[in-house]
Amino acid sequence: MTSDRTLVFDEVVCGYGDTVVVRGVSGRIGSGRVLGVVGRNGVGKSTLLKALAGLLPLTAGTVRWQGQDLAQVAVHARLAAGISYTPQENVVFGELSVAENLWLHLPDRRESRYTQALAAFPRLNERLRQRAGLLSGGERKLLSFTRTLGLEAPLSMLDEPTEGVQPENIDRMAALVASNKAVGRSFVIVEQNLSFIEQVADDIVVLDHGEGVLAGAFQSLGRASLERHLTV
Repeated sequence: MTSDRTLVFDEVVCGYGDTVVVRGVSGRIGSGRVLGVVGRNGVGKSTLLKALAGLLPLTAGTVRWQGQDLAQVAVHARLAAGISYTPQENVVFGELSVAENLWLHLPDRRESRYTQALAAFPRLNERLRQRAGLLSGGERKLLSFTRTLGLEAPLSMLDEPTEGVQPENIDRMAALVASNKAVGRSFVIVEQNLSFIEQVADDIVVLDHGEGVLAGAFQSLGRASLERHLTV
């Protein structure tokens, strides 16, 4: 029996066409917790996240949110159900301004949605009227991350959120994740940066060749065990 605001995925199999990429991966994320999904490049992390978000169909297995099977829940309906997804690439609308990127998808302009994040990332605040396409790669990542937090979704799925971001801003991202966890929001984060994962993750799933080869609480597993699996 799952508790409220819990995502449970069991024996997930998925891929592209006839190519199976993820092979029987399971996990769960409770309220106010972060699940880190780690592994070397090309082992199926982003594919798993797309399947959890509904962008890829499941070949086998189940994904349940708040006790509901998500198989019949369309991608566009999952945000209304409390699940947001942020891809690794194409994270902003380049022709729109920074401010338009932040507000386009929201039903209101409640400034408190972004007060904390814009204080943490003053460069974004300074560039609200600038076209988002003129931002650096790291700044576009910060804009995408900020927009995701503004959704205030109970569960956010983030694919490589720190890629190209400066170290001091990565620490600020970690602090913002922590403050969101404190009010009960949860995250699934695909990430290569173990320093960031170490700051935010409660639980870990390590993938290798599409399979879950290690899982458990981060404190129990320790960083050294993760590094061994990430070494080529």
